[in-house]
Amino acid sequence: MNEGPLFEYRSRLRAGQVRPDPAQELAVEKLQSLSKAVRGYRPSAGEKGWLARFGLGGKAAVPAGLQWHPGDCEDGNPRQGLYIFGEVGRGKSMLMDLFYEFTNMPGKRRVHFHEFMRDVHAAMHEWRKSGGADPIPALAKQLADNAWLLCLDELQVTDIADAMIVGRLFQHLLDNGVVVVITSNRAPQDLYKDGLQRQRFVPFIELMGQRLDLLELNSERDYRLGRKRGLQVYHFPNGPAAEAELDKSFARLTEGAAARPDQLMVNGRVLDIPRAAIGVARFSFRELCGRPLGPSDYLELASHFHTLVLSGIPLLSPENKDEARRFVTLVDALYEHKVTLICSAAAPPESLYPTGIGAFEFQRTVSRLMEMQADDYITRQHIS
Repeated sequence: MNEGPLFEYRSRLRAGQVRPDPAQELAVEKLQSLSKAVRGYRPSAGEKGWLARFGLGGKAAVPAGLQWHPGDCEDGNPRQGLYIFGEVGRGKSMLMDLFYEFTNMPGKRRVHFHEFMRDVHAAMHEWRKSGGADPIPALAKQLADNAWLLCLDELQVTDIADAMIVGRLFQHLLDNGVVVVITSNRAPQDLYKDGLQRQRFVPFIELMGQRLDLLELNSERDYRLGRKRGLQVYHFPNGPAAEAELDKSFARLTEGAAARPDQLMVNGRVLDIPRAAIGVARFSFRELCGRPLGPSDYLELASHFHTLVLSGIPLLSPENKDEARRFVTLVDALYEHKVTLICSAAAPPESLYPTGIGAFEFQRTVSRLMEMQADDYITRQHIS
């Protein structure tokens, strides 16, 4: 039967919607094999239910055409999912979307990793309020009952609260029979580098290597840069025309992916992202500079997103000095991490802060805003 992510990928190749890419083709072939393996699968027997799919750990017959690496693990058992990692712009999220959309099964969930962990922490908090001791086994069972195919996009661990629990959480998820597909910019061993109490995070790294098939998407082409090249990123004055240009740029960079609210954890606090999709975040000036945010918030944002779309930058002056100061801090963080800034403003950079106390100091920000419009800056590698 001609169905699944591989057939859709090749259909898009023929239509010229994607370019030939050997690294992507290898990844989508693995995803096709996994798609066959999970079709009709239910984790009624936990991990043993997954083994039984391959005639292991039970007497179940192997489904016809099943070719999902049954001997890959050291213990001879089949890997329970796929961990795809590689540099920004290689197509990881696009491939996950293909897999998710064209794997026909109930009980599947696709979610951004930060959103997933936010839900996990909220559920753990409610569990502890009810007097429960260890929430992780029960939470993992609940997650497994709701979705036995879990697709997690953009795994990145920077918060100690996440680092301390992901190992046990994923151990229980896998033991409950959940099949996991993960995308990340980093190999497992490079996650949470130099983080506090990293030794407690190491079991998660080991678990990924033991239970999932690790695949580096080693494409030579950065598709993100192709979409960025030639972009006009600074639009003025503010108004419907500028807003329409931001809409077009957002759609171009996210390839039409659905934008969803997101959250980042910053020093134990939640930073709300109004709209985000595949590495692009969108804010209004008021949302990002009109509330009491500081350098740590902007640095976390800059490390996580390769592009920021910002609308409605007003004229700046001593009258809105707090907003102006935050904007300066934001631009510094974006510049440091080589984030592309696509924005609408009341005036060109050199006229944004025309007079008054602070106008002279703002000249460094003007210089950076000018440099950040150049193709040479826009196509630089984002520093996550």
